[in-house]
Formats: sequence, structure tokens, C-alpha cells
Amino acid sequence: MFNWLSQVFAVTGLNLRTIGQRKGASAAAVVGIGGVVAVFVAVLSIAEGFKKTLTSTASPDTAIVLRAGADSEMSSGLGRESTQIIKEAKGVLQADGRPVASAELYVIVDLPKKTTGTAANVPMRGVEPGAFAVRDEVEILPGGRRFEPGRNEIIVGQAAANQFSGLEVGTRKRWGQSEWTVVGVFTAGGGLAESEIWCDAKVLQPAYRRGDSFQAVYARLESADAFNTFKDALTKDPRLDVKVIREADYYAEQSRALNEIISRLGTVIVVLMGVGAVFGALLTMYSAVAARTREIATLRAVGFRGGPVAVSVIVESLVLATGGGVVGAAAAYLAFNGYQTATLNWATFSQVSFAFAVTPPLLVLGIFWALVMGTIGGLFPALRAARMPVAAALREQ
Repeated sequence: MFNWLSQVFAVTGLNLRTIGQRKGASAAAVVGIGGVVAVFVAVLSIAEGFKKTLTSTASPDTAIVLRAGADSEMSSGLGRESTQIIKEAKGVLQADGRPVASAELYVIVDLPKKTTGTAANVPMRGVEPGAFAVRDEVEILPGGRRFEPGRNEIIVGQAAANQFSGLEVGTRKRWGQSEWTVVGVFTAGGGLAESEIWCDAKVLQPAYRRGDSFQAVYARLESADAFNTFKDALTKDPRLDVKVIREADYYAEQSRALNEIISRLGTVIVVLMGVGAVFGALLTMYSAVAARTREIATLRAVGFRGGPVAVSVIVESLVLATGGGVVGAAAAYLAFNGYQTATLNWATFSQVSFAFAVTPPLLVLGIFWALVMGTIGGLFPALRAARMPVAAALREQ
């Protein structure tokens, strides 16, 4: 066993030292595999960034109440009386004698994208004063202020302000039956709220002829453990017909459809592009074996076994693949991590602004696929080297 391992190290060391003599072919294999990894990681970082935006600020002690059977706010509806019952339910956090909750409604407005100028659906959310306590991560940026209750004023999420035109402080917009003035820009810890426009719910209702109706109630609970108490109080109340869900679970469900599409797309890409990269690795390793035909035959003639020779070829292929994986992963990180864009949230048919997220697990996954491609690319040349007839190989010039 020791002799076999010593042969592996000896032949592998020789192979690796001569990689510089095949710079062109080796570079082609590294670039091919690196390109596959870069595209694969970049595509998956879309889904990762979208999911992060939806779930990063979701709190385990915040609950969302919708109409029973609704799968999003767009398909929900709650009357004012129902929202009052919900806010007064057992388990809701109280602050200064008032429930930390907000009855909200949700409409879609058109705004042009800064990059293309094409119209896009942007969510406009009517909230109650309690919304700022429920989402305590919301902060108004310098130079702006919160909207005043009862006035046609709006504040804009920073991500929305970066992606869409006409949302600068002081700008006036005509939506519904009202004219609105932008009075501030806010951040929300990089969460979904930064893709939205906020205003007073009581002002938004008549502007869109919503009467006294809302679509959801966001409630901060006394603790995460109070969720079941809160849920039971509402679902067992004969006056209500509602669905109660944790905020984190709600947004995870919202991101699931896009995640599945992106994951499947990423798999298709890595398979299609990976075929080309594997062929590149095959050609590289076949040429490496061919260039060392007499050298390999000589080693075999003096007692080296076929197994160590085959292992050395696979190791060389894996080294090149690792180089390609690292290059591709680094390129994806430098080019795409943090890149701001917007896409459609299929649950609400509105735009969500988010940043690509090239996470460590994605980088590891990309390098893993590079090693898979390197293993396949080196396998057949390795078998050829191991099975090479010694006498015939020694006669080759």
C-alpha cells in the first residue's frame, strides 16, 4: 500500500510540475470551467438575493392576518370592524396603552424604471401609525420626514427610489384620485419594505374608493411564543374568518415560486454549459496524456502501476478544475454580489427591488460542480493512460 501511494505522489508531482509546459490547453480548461461556475453562481444569487430581501427583516414575533383562503394581500380583504377585533386580540403587544398593530391596504402604481424607462408595477401601501412600531427597523433618511396623518404625503423605500424615476423628495405624483407629495425616503434593514411606497391608510382608501376596507393586519406580539395564543383567539372567534401566519413564513412562501424557477434554470445552465466545459477538460487531459506517452510508458516499464498513473491524471484534472472553480466563483462575487435590480413578485404582481447575494454556500456549490466537471473530464484520459500498452507507447516518437 505504501509503495502504491508513493507512486501516486511521485507521478502526480511530475504531472503538476509540467502543467506550465501546456499553458494554452490548461488555461482553456480553467477558463471553460470558470465560466460555467460564474454563470451558475450568478443565476442562483438572484434567488438568494430575492429571498434575503423578503425574509431578512421578518420577525418571529410579528404576525400577519389575512382573509381566510387568501394567499397574499392582493387577494385578501378585511373590514374595519374585523381589524379592530384583531388588534385587540390576546397576545398583541401593548405600548402606551395601544396595540402595536397596523391595518393596511395595498395598491399598485405605475412608475418608469431608471434603467429602461419602461413602466413597472410598484407597491403603494397604506399604513396606520402603528406600522412604524411593528416594523421598528424603518428609518427616515436625512433630508426627509414621515408623512403626516390625514395628508396626501408619501415616503419612499430607498430601493424603490434607486430603481424608479420620479421619487425624489418634493416630487408630486398623481395616483388614483389624489395628488401625492414625496416627503421622505426610508430604509428598512434591506427588507421588502424598501421596495414600497408608504402613505396614510385613511388617505389611500378614498383615493382608490376602498371605503373602510383593508387587506391585512400586521401585529407585533408579546413574544414569539404568543403566536399560538393570538392565532387561536382569532380563528376561534365566530365574528372572524381569517388566516393567521407568522411574518417569516408568509414571506418565505412569497419567495418560493421564484426560487424554484431560478434553481431549475441554474441546473439547466450548469448542465448545458457543463457539457462544453467537460469536453474542454477531456481534450486538455487527452492532450496531456498524449504529450507524455513515452514518459508514462517508461514509468510503467520500470515498475509503476497503472493505478497511480490514472490517479495522477485525475488529480491534475481536479487541480485545473479547482482553479477554474475559484476563478469563476471570484468573478461571480466581484461582478454580481450586491448588484441592485428589480424583478416581479409573482404573488403580488408588483416589483421587488433587491440585490444579488453571492453567499459562501453558493461559492462552495460552484466549486463543487467544478470538481464534478474536472472528475468527469479527467476520468477517460486517466483510463487511457492506465491501459496504455507499454511496448507500443515506447515506440512512439
